[in-house]
Amino acid sequence: MSRPILTPDALLSEERPYAGSAWRFVEAQHRVSTLKLVDSLAEQEALEHILEATKPPLPQDCQHLNYLLATPFRYRPYPQGSRFRRAGLTAGVWYGAERAEAAAAEMVFYRFLFYADSPDTPFPDDAAEYTAICAEIATPAALDLTSGALAANRTQWTHLTDYAPCQALAETARAVGAEVIRYASVRDPAGGINLAVLCCRAFASPEPTERQTWRIRIGRTGAQALREHPRLGLEFAINAFAPDPRLAGMIWQRPRAR
Repeated sequence: MSRPILTPDALLSEERPYAGSAWRFVEAQHRVSTLKLVDSLAEQEALEHILEATKPPLPQDCQHLNYLLATPFRYRPYPQGSRFRRAGLTAGVWYGAERAEAAAAEMVFYRFLFYADSPDTPFPDDAAEYTAICAEIATPAALDLTSGALAANRTQWTHLTDYAPCQALAETARAVGAEVIRYASVRDPAGGINLAVLCCRAFASPEPTERQTWRIRIGRTGAQALREHPRLGLEFAINAFAPDPRLAGMIWQRPRAR
């Protein structure tokens, strides 16, 4: 498959303002993971400060952000590549979705992928709790891969496993000052839209503006994702992401954790 030729001038001509919400799932234990190690809230705060001091420093333009927004820009090197970030010493990317349901589909897919790569790991007995956080995005320089000239390369932007064209695009996008990439989700059965935030300047607020509690249960029949409020249930059958070759060897008949 030939690679799209994307010159800086071509990308500059496609830059547009963008403003909207982006949803991202995080494991709910981020709120209490250190609490079980201490005897009081004061001790927890002290422990959190100690842990913070051991982490790599945040980039200067990210230091005003809540850590749920800033964390993807903190850690380098990046051990494995993602759609818009190469592995290695590369700049961070914050991934979100325009709808919480699309973010849920992305999380379920990566849970499936985890178990596909871990055939001896039992499915959990209970549903896992997640927090969906909403970030407000506003930028004068976004690229939309679903419209305009860039949509002509949709097949390459939505490839299930070959991220090289998207990674090359992101590098050129950064070079011309683009801050957000809008692209189609390949996981969401409803055809949702994802966002790749390339820099911390694109966050319109330093804090998440909304939170939702979700529970996701993985088992032999697939997954169920349940939102508490407003109440919503999503079902993902075992063939929900069947086109992805990384799930071809998934073992669905396995014991549950005890």
